[in-house]
Amino acid sequence: MEQLKHECGVAMIRLLKPLSYYEQKYGTWRYGLDKLYLMMEKQHNRGQEGAGVACVNLDAPAGQEYMFRERAEGKDAITEIFKHVDDSFAGQLYMGHLRYSTTGKSGLQFVHPFLRRNNWRAKNLCLCGNFNMTNIDQVFDFITQQGQSPRVYGDSYITLELMGHRLDREVERLYTIAKEKGLQGTDITNYIDEHVEMANVLKTTMPHFDGGYVMCGLTGSGEMFAVRDPWGIRPAFYYQDDELVAVASERPVIQTTFDLSTEDIQELKPGNALIVNRKGAVVLHSPLLEKEGGVASPCSFERIYFSRGSDRDIYQERKRLGEQLTPAIMQAIEGDVAHTVFSYIPNTAEVAFYGMTDGVRRLNHDVRIEKVVWKDIKLRTFISDGNERNDLAAHVYDITYGSLEAYEDNLVIIDDSIVRGTTLRESIFKILDRLHPRKIVMVSSSPQIRYPDYYGIDMSRLEELCAFRAAIALIKERGMQQLIAEVYRACKSDLLSTNHVRRIYAPFSVDDINRKIVEMLRPKGMQSPVELVFQSIEGLHQACPNHPGDWYFTGRYPTPGGIRMVNQAFVNYVENVLGMQL
Repeated sequence: MEQLKHECGVAMIRLLKPLSYYEQKYGTWRYGLDKLYLMMEKQHNRGQEGAGVACVNLDAPAGQEYMFRERAEGKDAITEIFKHVDDSFAGQLYMGHLRYSTTGKSGLQFVHPFLRRNNWRAKNLCLCGNFNMTNIDQVFDFITQQGQSPRVYGDSYITLELMGHRLDREVERLYTIAKEKGLQGTDITNYIDEHVEMANVLKTTMPHFDGGYVMCGLTGSGEMFAVRDPWGIRPAFYYQDDELVAVASERPVIQTTFDLSTEDIQELKPGNALIVNRKGAVVLHSPLLEKEGGVASPCSFERIYFSRGSDRDIYQERKRLGEQLTPAIMQAIEGDVAHTVFSYIPNTAEVAFYGMTDGVRRLNHDVRIEKVVWKDIKLRTFISDGNERNDLAAHVYDITYGSLEAYEDNLVIIDDSIVRGTTLRESIFKILDRLHPRKIVMVSSSPQIRYPDYYGIDMSRLEELCAFRAAIALIKERGMQQLIAEVYRACKSDLLSTNHVRRIYAPFSVDDINRKIVEMLRPKGMQSPVELVFQSIEGLHQACPNHPGDWYFTGRYPTPGGIRMVNQAFVNYVENVLGMQL
């Protein structure tokens, strides 16, 4: 319902045969480029603010360009890029990226891939990723103390500069070895190009970062790599045969592009790196990176919302998320299925809706299903007056009139998440009230989102979350303001060891917060009673057993950077929003 932005989607292809092979077999030298286009379009859900592609041509002679990059902004960026891609993009290594910004920085200079140029092929580095780093200040201090001076302050640029510096050291190491072997001139260059060890570069770069990431890169000498964070927060999948190696953020993207079965695709494990060298040799480094204690924490929100529901396992998980809500829904409607209409908020909640209705049928009930809510094409809010613009935004959704019996039927409507609550207050509740249901049961297939995300999802401020606002309101109502002061002081004195913000929720039950959220989000004049039903934490883990990352719901951040940032977020909230310094 409330679109969340996610950073980002990656796609890579390494052709393992000469270009003439693909032209003869598939009728075009563009085989790799066309497949990259498909992989990017199939991941368009992951990024619509910008896109970029890069290519390396191993056959280009000295004096001719061998490393190419094209970028564009906007939701049509993929189309724009591939309109301008010509014969110069013939190569063996391809990389694509789709971007959503979560750091507040926009513009073409922040669109991936990022390119670091050098006259030595092996020192050229092109980098893109699906990531957000939580300790970029510390990494910036580290590289500036080494004498580097990044042109832009941002995690993408700083990652590029640190990795580029390590790549320079790797090339210099090989230069020394080549000289010791008595090589001279271009023989030294060829030796370096043939012997670059990207594992050395990654081992000395990535441990500096705290965050969730899948980092992908190409070098001018023909190295390709993808490395996943040691917690496995962000997803990555790959496929290999005798013709190519492909990497993507989502499994069905590779399946559809290359007509493969689920079993053909491998998941890049946490802390692992997939490296393809200049000669096309594929090596899986396992593990390249180690985490500091704890367990791997693949992101559960990928399963609930972000990744494509066409994935075999994600489809079943989303159905289970819906089905597990059946008992709570039956309680909310007092078992009166005969006078209840079931529906969903389009489009990402559709699969959970199937699971929810299956659960009701298993109780031997007939289920009344209607498409109650429609999402219209996003209205152009070009009108400058704020009130008029808010009125337009409130009409992004519409309803099916006559889809239930007024004052007699309950309406159960499921969404994948309730984050800020803005769309519920400004649009959904207003239009559903026009149908005059006896009761609205608003269902979320995810638990209450209580904490920000710092690993690449656009949820970074506590005060934006309706569950947090509800907890603060309850604290004030019950005269417990001292708790705010205590948590503030704890955060100020200890940012790193414990998530102190969890104490804000401790005095209240889920039902307490649910009722307060309803009270806060009910539009003025709304007549229909509303009840919220959220997924439980236990239900989440039963449905998605292999993706235990649940920090948005529980506050259990997998890395020290996440703990530090949520405590700092509470300090910022108290000082900047409440205007207090306790």
